[in-house]
Amino acid sequence: MIDRLVIVKFIKFCIIGASGMIIDFGVTWLLKEKAKFNKYVASSIGFFLAATSNYIWNRLWTFQSANNNITAEYLSFFGVAIFGLLLTNLIIFLLHGKWDKNFYWSKFFAIIVVTVLKFFMNLFFVF
Repeated sequence: MIDRLVIVKFIKFCIIGASGMIIDFGVTWLLKEKAKFNKYVASSIGFFLAATSNYIWNRLWTFQSANNNITAEYLSFFGVAIFGLLLTNLIIFLLHGKWDKNFYWSKFFAIIVVTVLKFFMNLFFVF
């Protein structure tokens, strides 16, 4: 049985992830549509800012980390975020690109799988 504390942390992790998605999409939209940045540059900046925000809030609220080596912890968290991005794209590529499943259902499935995986990677390896 999963510990109640782990469930509470997972819920916090998901709330922070949703806020990160808003930051990512918001920054990307502002930079691409209003500031006329290249779409890949805008998307990359949005991802970076969202991942950084997610790190800060997960460090303080979800995992309540007391690790003094913030740089190493941040880089580990960011590495997990990059891994999650790559895995999301792989799942979408397989489900949508190779097996002709609906793009949005493929993305939804990828988000569920990757969220759970990233949570446990952060729980056991980052924080």
